[in-house]
Amino acid sequence: MHPILDIENLCVTYHDGTEALTGVSMAVEPDRKVGLIGPNGAGKTSLLLAIMRGVPFTGRIALDGIESTRRTADEIRGRCGMTFQDPDDQLFMPTLLDDAAFGPLNQGCDPEDARAAAIGAISAVALSGMEDRCAHHLSGGQKRNAALATILSMNVKLMLLDEPGASLDFRSRRRLTEILARREEAMMLATHDLNMVAELCDRVIVMDGGKIAADAPADTILNDSRLLGAHGLA
Repeated sequence: MHPILDIENLCVTYHDGTEALTGVSMAVEPDRKVGLIGPNGAGKTSLLLAIMRGVPFTGRIALDGIESTRRTADEIRGRCGMTFQDPDDQLFMPTLLDDAAFGPLNQGCDPEDARAAAIGAISAVALSGMEDRCAHHLSGGQKRNAALATILSMNVKLMLLDEPGASLDFRSRRRLTEILARREEAMMLATHDLNMVAELCDRVIVMDGGKIAADAPADTILNDSRLLGAHGLA
């Protein structure tokens, strides 16, 4: 089976000289849910942003068999969707319905089909009835659910989720876990919530200092207290 995501020797260095990623290589198979864990500053967000071509990088990234270049940026972004740590970074349209329909429209969907997909995604995150509200007037947890709706409405091959459970109460977190468990897309979940990782992921990658420190089945990683402790996770 060919990987949906193939990364070789990925490096990201920011303008101030900070080396966020150094020599990262990995592959993700279709339908796999991969937990991405590590301390703050480990490089998790930078990895997700590089996959989305949101930051400059060197090395090789291929998504769904497409080499990631400036020329293929739109194709890459049409095959993956990302939720950001701060949902305000991706909620920018006049209404929640507009935000959720934005992705399908950019993928070439008919407006009515895009609207239907958006309404379905909004319903899935329990925000029905708020379609005409401005997302910035929602609560923190509602904003995070709204951000998730913007990618649930799309037809993507890979979901990239950056701390999706932050700001959610117990009930909302449980609903989120159930939603993600039912999704068939490949998924990378960057989080400090090890319980969510245990519930959703069959594979875990530990990052620290911009490098991969461990990559193994979820049970192996999450039951290794010495490894978790060494990387500030226990």
